[in-house]
Amino acid sequence: MIYLDFNATTPIAKEVAEAMMPYIVKDFGNPSSAHPMGRSAKEALERARGQISRMLGCDRNEIIFTSGGTESNNMVLKSVAWSLRKKGGHIITTKIEHPSIINTTRFLMEGGCDVTFLPVDSYGSLNPDEVRKALRKDTILITVMHANNETGTIQPLTEIGSIAREHEVLFHTDAAQSVGKIETKVHDLGVDFLTIAGHKIYAPKGVGALYIRNGVKIEPFVHGGGQEMGLRSGTENVLLNVGLGQACELIMNNLYADMSRLRRLRDSLYNQIRSDIPEVVLNGHPEHRLPNTLYLSFPRMIGEEILKTAPELCASTGSACHDQSVKLSHVLEAMGIKEEVGMGAIRLSLGRPTTEAEVNHAAQLLTEAVKER
Repeated sequence: MIYLDFNATTPIAKEVAEAMMPYIVKDFGNPSSAHPMGRSAKEALERARGQISRMLGCDRNEIIFTSGGTESNNMVLKSVAWSLRKKGGHIITTKIEHPSIINTTRFLMEGGCDVTFLPVDSYGSLNPDEVRKALRKDTILITVMHANNETGTIQPLTEIGSIAREHEVLFHTDAAQSVGKIETKVHDLGVDFLTIAGHKIYAPKGVGALYIRNGVKIEPFVHGGGQEMGLRSGTENVLLNVGLGQACELIMNNLYADMSRLRRLRDSLYNQIRSDIPEVVLNGHPEHRLPNTLYLSFPRMIGEEILKTAPELCASTGSACHDQSVKLSHVLEAMGIKEEVGMGAIRLSLGRPTTEAEVNHAAQLLTEAVKER
């Protein structure tokens, strides 16, 4: 099997698994306990928090552990909406966000919030001027993903962040797809909140983190014993959090080398496919996209049927959340991609284990599958 679906999920890195091992059986203490076992667990938890904060370029106390990207996104939207309900209930987002943003905003709309879903261009890029035009006196939050999970297109967060600060509006980004693939320093991006999902960066599933800028006050998302700065109560999952911290350490050590290698392999894959299938269409921005992501369309075909013809190839016909559906993805629809083109979309996303031999074989499998159809 050739796995080219790293935007859907990643394997646990060997170094991450090794870092977690002591906390499976031996170091099982509760971080809230005062005895040595508890203190050892607390130290591990804070060490992991420090690894995440160094990767993001923020303070340790600005990191909240969560169960993943979906919870982090829910926490921001719901807690901000509750905290700032007296100021207003207007939220600005885009039409291409992950379902954990779109469906949460729809839930908030049922409770009285007003949400503006901004359009994107044919590359999947948001024009910052659209954000400026959408701002109102009752706007409480702007939430724009850093990089799209399907196209890989990277959004102009720095410009949007400047607009948000100018108008004193909180700014959140879902960085589940960008962390570990490109630089994600929170102060450069100008965000107040940033979402991380562990299973996208070679950490376990079921763990994530949320950056909350110092000085931002929101209501707790989970009430209880006051863990995680009082914002997310419950006994911390030391095992998974240690894994997430180690994954962030690996990112700090390998980011630029990974970016360069994956970009080279991705472009090689594209060029090989395009030489055999000239009519192939590249979805997303040709330059401002993740270095590992190649989202192609084969016009007048069905992506799912192509992949069935190449069962050795593990890829996606869109984001993993909708992979079983042949309906045109909401991302391609927002980009204005015609159905006869978009239905033939296949996302190929590379990762650290990807080899040149796998890329060459994948190109061969895919071109043969397309020609058979």
